[in-house]
Amino acid sequence: MHRARPPSCGIIAAMLQEERHQRIRALLANAELVTTERIALDLDVSRETVRRDVVALEALGALRRVHGGVQRTAALPEPPLQQRARAHLLEKRSIVRAAARLLQPGQTVFVDAGSTVSLLADELASLRGLTVITNSLDVAQKLVADDTAAQCRHTVRLLGGQPRPTTGATYGDETIAAILSRRADWAMLSPVGVSAELGASSYELHEAEVARAMSRQASQTVILADHSKIGQTSRVSFCPLERIERLITDPRAAKTPGYAALSRAGCSIVLA
Repeated sequence: MHRARPPSCGIIAAMLQEERHQRIRALLANAELVTTERIALDLDVSRETVRRDVVALEALGALRRVHGGVQRTAALPEPPLQQRARAHLLEKRSIVRAAARLLQPGQTVFVDAGSTVSLLADELASLRGLTVITNSLDVAQKLVADDTAAQCRHTVRLLGGQPRPTTGATYGDETIAAILSRRADWAMLSPVGVSAELGASSYELHEAEVARAMSRQASQTVILADHSKIGQTSRVSFCPLERIERLITDPRAAKTPGYAALSRAGCSIVLA
C-alpha cells in the first residue's frame, strides 16, 4: 500500500527554504556581490543547495548570477535589527562574552550600532563602572533599563545626531563632532566585513563615518565579526588592519580563506 508522505515534511522544507532565501537577501543588502562559497558557509549548506536557491531567487528578480557568486539587481533595504540579531546568534553571544572580558571598571568604551553590539549591551549589563558612549538607541536603552537614580551600573552617553529608524541609531555631522570631542580606552565595533585588504568595512557611508571616528578616538579598537564576515569587503573601509587591536570571531571563521589572509597580514585574532 502506498503510504502518503506526512504533510508536515513539505511545510518544514518550505520554511527552511524561505529562511535561506531571507538570509541570502540579507547578505546582498550589505554587499553588491556575494560569493557562492560565502553563502554556503553562512547557511551551512552544500553548494548544490545554494545553486537551487539562487536560481529560484534569480527567477524572482531578487539577484543575478555571476561567475563565482551572485549580484544584487537593485538596492535592498537592510533587514531589521531583530532579524539580523537572530543570524549566528550562538556565535555572536560567544564573541561578545570574549569582548566584555577585556573591559575593566573605570574604562570608557565606544560602541556603534548593529546586531552584534546589541548583544554586547546585554553582556555589559552584568558589569559595572564603565562609561559607554554609543550612537545606538538599542544599546543605550538596554544599559539603563534597570538602573535607578541611586544605583547606576554604567555612565551611558547617547550621541546626538540624526536618528535613522531602520538602524535605530544616530548619524551625521553632530554625531561625528560629539565623538571627536571625546577619548575612550576601547572602540568595540561590528562591521559588514573584515579583510586583509580593506580592514573593517561597512556598506553605508554614514555608518562607516561613525565607526571611523570612534576608532580614531579610542586607544584600542576591537572588531566583533562572526565567521560570515571574515574575508568579506563592503563599500567603505573605516578601520585599516594595522589599527585593529583584536578581531574577535568564532571558530568557523578558521575555515574561510579570508582567515588565512588576515593571519598572514598580522591581525591578532581571537576565536571565541
